[in-house]
Amino acid sequence: MISKSLVIEPIPREQAISFIRRYHYSKVIPRLCKYFLGIYCEKELLGVIELGWGTQPLQTIRKLFPKQNLVTKDYLEIGKMCFLPKMNQTNYFGSLALSTLVKWLKENTVCLFLYTLADGIEGKCGYVYQAANFYYGGYFKTSVYRHSITSEKIHPRSARILLEENAQFDGVSKRNWLTHDFCEYKGIEKINGRMFRYLYPLTKDAEKLLKCSPKYMRGNYPKENELRFEKRIAYRKYERIPQPSFDKNCHAYTSQKFTL
Repeated sequence: MISKSLVIEPIPREQAISFIRRYHYSKVIPRLCKYFLGIYCEKELLGVIELGWGTQPLQTIRKLFPKQNLVTKDYLEIGKMCFLPKMNQTNYFGSLALSTLVKWLKENTVCLFLYTLADGIEGKCGYVYQAANFYYGGYFKTSVYRHSITSEKIHPRSARILLEENAQFDGVSKRNWLTHDFCEYKGIEKINGRMFRYLYPLTKDAEKLLKCSPKYMRGNYPKENELRFEKRIAYRKYERIPQPSFDKNCHAYTSQKFTL
């Protein structure tokens, strides 16, 4: 039970990364980080939020608002957000933390939007963002790899060594995606799922932009029945599967030091 208001303040990068790697299901730290924020109540660190951008900051905002000519400084993305396990047992802590984060952003930045993604491959459709009254902006398909024996989750951007090996396997100079034949040889599965977009306006101008776009809405949020999972079974052929599971402690191909 949170008896007093939450406080958000910047914390050292090393402290934040240590917390994330202990409590977050994904140990990969985004490369483009701007803020590492601690969530406190009565001086106890209850959670950590990392804000920055994904691998294509300008392209992301241009896709969200193709006609407004917005730029990278107009938004920040939640790269990592995690709480102490005891806080995940409450129904309200996530939305309370997000509300406190929004207040901090309004007071300390000039951003128009807070942007985030719910990872459908992990079975998440964004309930915490829905409870915090974010705008929903649709979904897109995403892919990961999984070792069929160890269940290690391998992000495509952390598969550089495997891609180099795949290129040698095929006798070509470069591969951008692991091929089906190579994956069968290595015992690796390619799994597709969905990522769900969420936006929160931080200014009145941002609110107007969202209200003028039919693409974004509050309400009519995705639920678990909109999660989709499929596994590649042949070249360009997939079959539906139940939600996959991953061994978060296996890092044979993905270093915990890797950053996206």
